[in-house]
Amino acid sequence: MELINGFITIFSQPVTMLFIVCGAFLGVVVGAVPGLTASAAIAMLVPITYYIDPLSALAFLYVIGKAGRFGGSISAILFNTPGTTAAAATVLDGHPMTRKGQAGKALKTASLASAIGDFTGEILLICGALFIATYTRQLGPPEYFAIYVCAFLIIGSVISSSVLKGIISTLLGGLLAMVGLDPITSEPRFDLGMIELYNGLSLVPLLIGLFVISEVFTQAARGLDQGHHDTIKAKKPEDDQLSFAEVKRCLPFIGKGSVIGSVVGLLPGVGSAVACFVAYGEGRRKAHNAEQWGTGVVEGIAAPEAANNAVSGPSMIPLLALGVPGSTIAAMLLGVFMIHGIQVGPQIFETSGDIVYGLFASGLIGIALYFVIGWYGSAFIGRVIDKIPANLIYPSIMAVACISAYTARSSLFDVGLACLFGLVGYLMKVMNLSAAATVIAFVLAPGAEQALRQSLLLTDDGFGIFLDRPVALVFFAIPVLAIGMRLYNRRRQAKAAGVQVPDTA
Repeated sequence: MELINGFITIFSQPVTMLFIVCGAFLGVVVGAVPGLTASAAIAMLVPITYYIDPLSALAFLYVIGKAGRFGGSISAILFNTPGTTAAAATVLDGHPMTRKGQAGKALKTASLASAIGDFTGEILLICGALFIATYTRQLGPPEYFAIYVCAFLIIGSVISSSVLKGIISTLLGGLLAMVGLDPITSEPRFDLGMIELYNGLSLVPLLIGLFVISEVFTQAARGLDQGHHDTIKAKKPEDDQLSFAEVKRCLPFIGKGSVIGSVVGLLPGVGSAVACFVAYGEGRRKAHNAEQWGTGVVEGIAAPEAANNAVSGPSMIPLLALGVPGSTIAAMLLGVFMIHGIQVGPQIFETSGDIVYGLFASGLIGIALYFVIGWYGSAFIGRVIDKIPANLIYPSIMAVACISAYTARSSLFDVGLACLFGLVGYLMKVMNLSAAATVIAFVLAPGAEQALRQSLLLTDDGFGIFLDRPVALVFFAIPVLAIGMRLYNRRRQAKAAGVQVPDTA
């Protein structure tokens, strides 16, 4: 019933509906631009949310995130260049189909698989968030601190190719969050004597710098050498169509990919890139035509596309049920919740239920919209983007990024911070550190600090309070097991290959 009320709320507010439509189109376009992710687009658009109502702001950015995941498949299929890391596995069969003149068929497969996978994940979000929230309302500060620690360590251990580099990225985010006045003593911390830093670092310039300006610097370092591609046209009319028989062949892989993506989405920090490769590998292993995968088969597109889009909904469950973002986009949405004074966590279904169910409804509407856009217009969008010179795209993005950084607080200091973090983000890419882990940790750290201090005030036993809380001990144990298993698997694989693995894994 609440979900129906969410749809009623959306359709009764034309402005909100307009933002959802714009979000679906913008997400597809942004996702199709190589190097410009949905996270980057959301980072640039966060300042807009200061001036619109909470539901419109959240729906707009949420739908951009969903549509952006699908949009990455467009350039992956047409130009052999994934628009996002989530579409990396789509390249394996998507571009070979384009080379055979079946680009239309490949794009329609991606549209269908993305929509079904995303719908599956959204249903899990709707059912799972409320279910988990009913059990987390009784948790106290010690349990929440344990959850934060669990999130920090899991994100740090799985979000990067190296456990050590992932942990370093996470610690950097926590360190940046400590800039400003101490929340209890009001003593300045890491302010470098600058009054502008007394209130801490703003999320907006951090996001814009790490995700947008850093990408502009990366493209500049590459020489902005994007060239135009010659897309091979269909040789036969049926090459642009997806037949019913092909849909039937894809459905089992879409179903399995949706399940894999939904499970991966529940794990903080793992993300769509992991889900798409897991689904592709599992699909190929079980396929009767496994030897044809990689040469251009629709099943090889359906499996990863269903998986990477199914991540979207479940990655929001930790945010809504616990107040802990499980992905970069969820962390940005948490920032928007905070901008509008909405407390995220188990109580949100009671205090702001209309906004939450309106967000659920906007997600389902957004899925339908980007499916239609993808089915009928993805080839056209890809061709248009390919014709725009990179030396025009990225300077324009830089200009918009600087304007966005200034708009949030009308501060030139924020523009300088954004450029500084752009340089930091570029160096992080060079050193293979994770900007996503840094942002998530930056958002989580204040809550973790508050939970820790509240926990220590509850007892005279100091840190011994955590030993008396079984739930807290379980959450402390989870990341230890996860890191241990990852290190063990890496060593076992390296031993089998005869390669020496460093202790950092």
